[in-house]
Amino acid sequence: MTDPHHIGDQPVRCADARGVRTLTLDSPRRRNALSLPLMTALRDALAEAAGDPAVRAVLLTHTGTTFCSGADLSGRGGTPHDLAGLLRALVELPKPVLARVTGHARGGGLGLLGACDLAVAGPSASFAFSEVRIGVAPAVISLPLLPRLDPRAASRYYLTGERFDAAEAARIGLITSSAATDEAVDDWLSPVLDALRRASPQGLAAAKRLLTAQVLRAFDRDTDSLAELSARLFGSAEAREGMTAFLQRRDPAWAQ
Repeated sequence: MTDPHHIGDQPVRCADARGVRTLTLDSPRRRNALSLPLMTALRDALAEAAGDPAVRAVLLTHTGTTFCSGADLSGRGGTPHDLAGLLRALVELPKPVLARVTGHARGGGLGLLGACDLAVAGPSASFAFSEVRIGVAPAVISLPLLPRLDPRAASRYYLTGERFDAAEAARIGLITSSAATDEAVDDWLSPVLDALRRASPQGLAAAKRLLTAQVLRAFDRDTDSLAELSARLFGSAEAREGMTAFLQRRDPAWAQ
């Protein structure tokens, strides 16, 4: 394995091993929130992987106890179109993208999982569509997620913001599989990555195009309207109250 290195000065590390490019979200003090620097670094890393013939697959993982906490509420976040562009880059990448999760995922972090082709999580992981708790909705991330999720489960978790575990995430289609231990996550990944190494690059790219065609049509059709919805909700007085309450660790005004 090559020594991990930062891509520029951005919070993503990159390492190669036997045809697998591992991209590690490495901003643990910010809970790997989707700041504009992180999203830009990840898109750049994906573009680099797409153009490297030695890369057969991409593995997305994280440092710290949080895979990705979703939108950066500190003022460093990008626009909804920035997030849509990142999610589309994951879906369009002509190589399989796998997610390795041993930490928490919220909001936009679940969008990253939906945009990956395969995902596995351990018992340290937890998941929640937390948007409704701060006055917004899972708008842009619905583009890759709704085609994958069980519709009844999506209704429950979109509307309630409840937290659920890796076994439930696998049951509802958010991830591919849950592992009994965090160590077993890598045991699950090992034969899958070996199988991808044996597959032809042309075959992988063509198979992925078949799998993602419907999702990409949704991006073409709905990106602008969902980005506008997200921007409108985030700019509302109710969302400002929700985000302020979250940062101040108190209940928002509407909580009963």
